[in-house]
Amino acid sequence: MNLEDFQNDIRTGIPAVLPPKKAYETAINHAPKRKEILSEEEKVLALRNALRYFPKEHHAELVVEFAEELEKYGRIYMYRFRPDYRMYARPIDEYPGKSQQAKAIMLMIQNNLDYAVAQHPHELITYGGNGAVFQNWIQYRLTMKYLSEMEDDQTLAMYSGHPMGLFPSHKDAPRVVVTNGMMIPNYSKPDDWEKFNALGVTQYGQMTAGSYMYIGPQGIVHGTTITVLNGFRKIKKDPKGSLFVTSGLGGMSGAQPKAGTIAGCVTVCAEVNPKITKIRHEQGWVHEVIEDLDELVKRVREAQANKEAVSIAYLGNVVDVWKKFDQENVHIDLGSDQTSLHNPWAGGYYPVSITFEEANELMSNNPELFKELVRRSLIEHAAAINAHTAKGTYFFDYGNAFLLEASRAGADVMAENGIDFKYPSYVQDIMGPMCFDYGFGPFRWVCTSGNPEDLQKTDEIACAVLEEMRKNSPDEIQQQMADNIQWIKGAQQNKLVVGSQARILYADAEGRTKIASAFNEAIKNGEIGPVVLGRDHHDVSGTDSPYRETSNIYDGSRFTADMAIQNVIGDSFRGATWVSIHNGGGVGWGEVINGGFGMLLDGSDDASRRLKSMLHWDVNNGIARRNWARNEGAIFAIKRAMEAEPKLKVTIPELVDETLLKQLKIKNG
Repeated sequence: MNLEDFQNDIRTGIPAVLPPKKAYETAINHAPKRKEILSEEEKVLALRNALRYFPKEHHAELVVEFAEELEKYGRIYMYRFRPDYRMYARPIDEYPGKSQQAKAIMLMIQNNLDYAVAQHPHELITYGGNGAVFQNWIQYRLTMKYLSEMEDDQTLAMYSGHPMGLFPSHKDAPRVVVTNGMMIPNYSKPDDWEKFNALGVTQYGQMTAGSYMYIGPQGIVHGTTITVLNGFRKIKKDPKGSLFVTSGLGGMSGAQPKAGTIAGCVTVCAEVNPKITKIRHEQGWVHEVIEDLDELVKRVREAQANKEAVSIAYLGNVVDVWKKFDQENVHIDLGSDQTSLHNPWAGGYYPVSITFEEANELMSNNPELFKELVRRSLIEHAAAINAHTAKGTYFFDYGNAFLLEASRAGADVMAENGIDFKYPSYVQDIMGPMCFDYGFGPFRWVCTSGNPEDLQKTDEIACAVLEEMRKNSPDEIQQQMADNIQWIKGAQQNKLVVGSQARILYADAEGRTKIASAFNEAIKNGEIGPVVLGRDHHDVSGTDSPYRETSNIYDGSRFTADMAIQNVIGDSFRGATWVSIHNGGGVGWGEVINGGFGMLLDGSDDASRRLKSMLHWDVNNGIARRNWARNEGAIFAIKRAMEAEPKLKVTIPELVDETLLKQLKIKNG
């Protein structure tokens, strides 16, 4: 399809003439069939909801087709309306429209649905098994049409994938406001998602999936590298010759083997899905694929002896790996898990006792038996991990709800007090106290020209900014600065790009602002094209998640969501190009509230003004909250921020002498 046809297709939105039905492409990695959950009356409602996008003359034909999709797949995806053009992030100037900001959003939406990026591209799912950009293809088409018509004094309201419409606003308002899955609290159980998503009235946006800010596995590689490096530092082990064992090669978890290689250790990552294993191997994110456990043991021992920085995918279940390594006395130094246990009953976790194909069949046809097998597998999984930790393995929960779901299954994962888990979250032990409390988090950018040379120039700009900053950085953040400079220097050689020309770099508010300002100046001078700024929701300030992002909050407030809501509201009036807020994320529906943003830098004075205001708030909101929770690093960081910005005034907590509390006898009743 040529450029003119592509632009006309975008402007058309919902076709006046029905396109022909499309064949179901078996070579594509598809979402599993969703469970049967709607009553007959609710199925009729789901069809009525789907047909409201179309004129009546098409209803007779489409109702039969949509009913078949609902029966066969558990959802109405409207496959017929999937575009014929290739889905990828084109250079920004190729998008039709009146607003440069709207064009940037179109670019980011298409990047999330790129076949090289998305987990289930035909179901509009970017990662995590259910992290959706839209519920169906007509929502995609209508959204792109609205964006092509948008002017810089309008805002598009997105309701869980549905574009409600363009509303008058002003140039400093967000161009798009996204909400995903914002349920009444009593309707946030897993089956509520299944039901209301099947009805076509809500969706699971995950984190950067439904907010158009996913950049492929690179988005988590940097954070995973930091986690692995600091995990080895914590146990005082050199990564060289040491073994890291985990599982999952999906959209997020696929970053693990690459991160292990960058850290310098031997990584074994188990994955049950042959298609995604093949993709990660072809992309170079994993070096080798092994299907035999005896061969795996032999290869790991060889790699340990030679101190290789090598990543090995085991095509099979990770429970078998943990058990085999226990039997063969293969020592695991670091252990974790990154299966999608926020979504345990619909493809996020596969039980050890059956094949991948059998599991997919049971998932939809006998969900109760499937649940029971998952629970048994989690118990077995935890027991195998316990056997290794008794030998000295350091295991941490990777924020994927592994320990939460294992505890619900009855596995031996609880501490002696019966309240806490026996293993820490990686945020509790590593990312929280070492990064988030000091304001360091996953800042990212996308070069909208699509030119790799622009990305290299931005890497060089960012590196120069950080090296200059490090000269005057306090001792408390010297390690963070050193790690980030090392990362950005090796970014090109590590071949991290999948999809758009994007980069992730952990930075604090000062670093983000200075890097963004330098980018904007380079754009103004014609050195590079426009740049989209963003971040992972998994950050200092954007997410309230008691078992992950805010798991190192100990003042009792980790189950509140004020920070995430304040974050997205504050970003919206300080100049973000688009903002998003979601129910659900990496740890599950009803378990987290998380928000994100996107911001276009176009070299203008307006962009310079907005970035300084918004980025300062976006980070310091979270530091202020962590400071109030009495986190030592955050108290230091917010005091430093107030010294740099006189208009910032934050309440500092008074610390209590613990001996006073110990002396006090609290009576029950």
